Amino acid sequence: MKQNWREALIKPDTTLQEAIYVIDKAALQIALVIDELEGLAGVVTDGDIRRALIKGLPLDHSVAEVMNAKPKVASVNDSKTKLIAMMEANSLIHLPVLDVDGKVVRLETLQGLYKQPQFRNPVFLMAGGFGTRLRPLTDNCPKPLLEIGGKPILETTLENFVSSGFRDFYIAVHYLADQIKDYFGDGQRWGIRIRYIEERQPLGTAGALGLLPDDVSDLPMIVMNGDILTQIDFARLLAYHNEHQGIATLCVRRYEYQIPYGVVTIDAQRVTGIVEKPVHSCFSNAGVYVLNQSLVKTIAKQQQVDMPELLNQQIRAGELVSMFPVHEYWLDIGRESDFLRAQGEFSKYF
Repeated sequence: MKQNWREALIKPDTTLQEAIYVIDKAALQIALVIDELEGLAGVVTDGDIRRALIKGLPLDHSVAEVMNAKPKVASVNDSKTKLIAMMEANSLIHLPVLDVDGKVVRLETLQGLYKQPQFRNPVFLMAGGFGTRLRPLTDNCPKPLLEIGGKPILETTLENFVSSGFRDFYIAVHYLADQIKDYFGDGQRWGIRIRYIEERQPLGTAGALGLLPDDVSDLPMIVMNGDILTQIDFARLLAYHNEHQGIATLCVRRYEYQIPYGVVTIDAQRVTGIVEKPVHSCFSNAGVYVLNQSLVKTIAKQQQVDMPELLNQQIRAGELVSMFPVHEYWLDIGRESDFLRAQGEFSKYF
């Protein structure tokens, strides 16, 4: 039913009679009332309409008179766990999800959230780095095992994948590898399978893929840096990759930076303009990828290669590398300031 939520959009001047038809057609037991700017103005349920009729309101009255103008809503950054908690705490079966502008981006249902898809696609988590920029925290502890919100960074990532329906995992290890292997074991604790790819020497951000066993699934593989906290919807990412049929999909984040000075444009010796403290924006690599196995199999054993180099090779060869914009929560735990920031934000997003 989740795919029909757009059919449940109505305007405040929609009559009760029309709202009944919309609710019945969308089969969601709810209609979302949006204003002229497409922001959420309220919600109307079958119960709201029935109560209005009991009060004697005629069917040609507008829904604006009976709608709940202050419904419970969720943010696009809220995790699946948080959505379920909100709905259960407030005895809700529906929850509109809004973007930063207050526009509806989807309608979650409790039934849909509990419905667990299953994916046979393998997941490859890169956890072999030295964590140099986080020393001394990483002197005796690999960065993926540093705790945020009372659990290791990599465990949060693993659980996000598990809750999305993924069961087949590979973890690339190198620095303090035994600690990671001892903590996660074979994955039985989460009802999954974990196999380890051990780098004898650092092979870059993509080289460990060349060490995968021959029996790895032929399905597209999700590859992710092990030091990222994110609420990316992995199921949607995979669907996006399959839809665009590229050899790879690269997750990106919009990054903005402001030049703290007036920028001067010139023509020879002549000043043609001055722009005070301009803001520039670009897309940056989010460290999450979907790769077809045909690409993974091009990486030779013990070949040192970074992911940007690997993807650039494919782009130069004319292959399609798609871009998946990430609007959900995302943070690269690269420096101590990032680690401290994550500690403060964890309870809000996870």
